[in-house]
Amino acid sequence: MSESFKPAWWLSNNHLQTLWPTLCRRPMNHISITRERFELPDGDFVDLDWSGSGNGPIVIMLHGLEGSIDSPYAKGMLHAMSRHGWRGVLMHFRCCSGERNRLPRTYHSGETGDINTIVTALSHREPGVSLAAMGFSLGGNVLLKWLGESGKNNILKAAIAISVPFELDKSANRINQGFSRLYQWHLLRSLHNKMQWKFREQASPIHIPPLSELHTIRDFDEAVTAPLHGFANAEEYYAKSSCRPYLRNIHVPTLLLQAKDDPFMTEDLLPGPDELSSAMTLELTEKGGHVGFVSGPLPWQAEYWLEKRVPLFLKEYL
Repeated sequence: MSESFKPAWWLSNNHLQTLWPTLCRRPMNHISITRERFELPDGDFVDLDWSGSGNGPIVIMLHGLEGSIDSPYAKGMLHAMSRHGWRGVLMHFRCCSGERNRLPRTYHSGETGDINTIVTALSHREPGVSLAAMGFSLGGNVLLKWLGESGKNNILKAAIAISVPFELDKSANRINQGFSRLYQWHLLRSLHNKMQWKFREQASPIHIPPLSELHTIRDFDEAVTAPLHGFANAEEYYAKSSCRPYLRNIHVPTLLLQAKDDPFMTEDLLPGPDELSSAMTLELTEKGGHVGFVSGPLPWQAEYWLEKRVPLFLKEYL
């Protein structure tokens, strides 16, 4: 348990913590971002958004479901990286940078091939430069699964995963309860709109139901995510893509930052000490919401705790 995060008194519950950065944080348009189109071996591409300069360590960021450089945490964290002399790079998952990807497939919670390709390429491009990575929500699941898959062969110096849905099946159930259904509807509408947009210029290999027939994230995963990416159904997708079974095999020093009141998950979704490898540390706060962790004395003096805690951990290894 961590007591280092003190939530703002004016953001008293998990939903306020979750919604504040999205609805009220001022855009950080002064951050200089350079985009790189990275060609993948299968003929597709991902877009990398870089910040910082020089030849310092590189910190790779993986965004959450339907995230991008415009996500409230993205530019703030990239700015935090540059303040420490590191270069930050946000890897957009396929179809998340505002550009249609070329292949029919897009991205999902268990797809680790692209992050493996990017890390390998960066290590060859700049031999000797230290690499670290962090993932938010879905991106945290992808990162942890990849760390477990690669085991002792992973070249990262450190990793951080924030607000991770360790078991996708349970997380899908949780987001369909109470006020969390608001988040579900927002994500469901965004996912469906993206599929309509993506297949406007190419034929879809699967039938995409109208939004009126999709009531939950599970419905979308059953009808779209699973068949589009080679899974028999949503159940198989969740079982094979969840990071929880991979945690014991992680050898990179890894920090997990989770809030007990995260509206995307329940406490039984959190891994126990016997599920974590010796390289992992779980910091569990009482409050913080989902990728929230907002502190500060007054609304116009809001502070974003993650942008202090993440560099504090990384500088031990970079």
